[in-house]
Amino acid sequence: MRLYVNIDHIATVRQARMTDEPDPVRAAVLAELGGADGLTVHLREDRRHIQDRDVDLLMETARTPINLEVAASEDMITLACAWRPAQVTLVPEKREEVTTEGGLALGAESQRGPLAEAIHRLQDVGIRTSLFIDPDEAAIHVSADLGVEAVELHTGEFANTAGAARVAQLARLADAAALARSCGLAAHAGHGLTYQNVAPVAAIPELEELNIGHSIISRAVFVGLERAVSEMAHILRRERPS
Repeated sequence: MRLYVNIDHIATVRQARMTDEPDPVRAAVLAELGGADGLTVHLREDRRHIQDRDVDLLMETARTPINLEVAASEDMITLACAWRPAQVTLVPEKREEVTTEGGLALGAESQRGPLAEAIHRLQDVGIRTSLFIDPDEAAIHVSADLGVEAVELHTGEFANTAGAARVAQLARLADAAALARSCGLAAHAGHGLTYQNVAPVAAIPELEELNIGHSIISRAVFVGLERAVSEMAHILRRERPS
């Protein structure tokens, strides 16, 4: 189980004042010291938080792999191919959304075509590819057909439910992770995971990577980023000892 720490929210605070602090690149160093196995950044088309310069500096300074989240648009794929991070996760993106609201729409051929082209371009320059999808059977099969190496399962519905509904969503995630592995895909997960709800997700044996941001950065306000990452990493190690 790998913990990738999403540092977008550091940039969100910076952009609120349009200044130079807090610096997400400095945050990346602390996340790595706290035990992060990798760093995730979402370069949005409207540049609401992470900026191109942030990615430039991260590619030069990070000691752990970078997972770059982008939409499958021409300009984003061109930038990703130039940066060549370890992994690119293709995500849906709407200007009006506060955060990503669900997985990629993979139903229509017209939607799959641009994804297939983006995946081909990224793989041609040696970038590992992943799709952010809902934990559904059809989405997993389409992802396998598109030839990506991994899928990231959207955990938002699990995170936003409780009781029997959460148990059902956890089973849905477990089934999706198992199906992904059987299709030859690496299974990742993320969105809405917190210190309080992450343990059962981390215990799913087919999952190999979790992407967590908001909860860690929120905790860091009170205890510091290095400790916040270390505490989350401890939960994952407890559920999935090596």
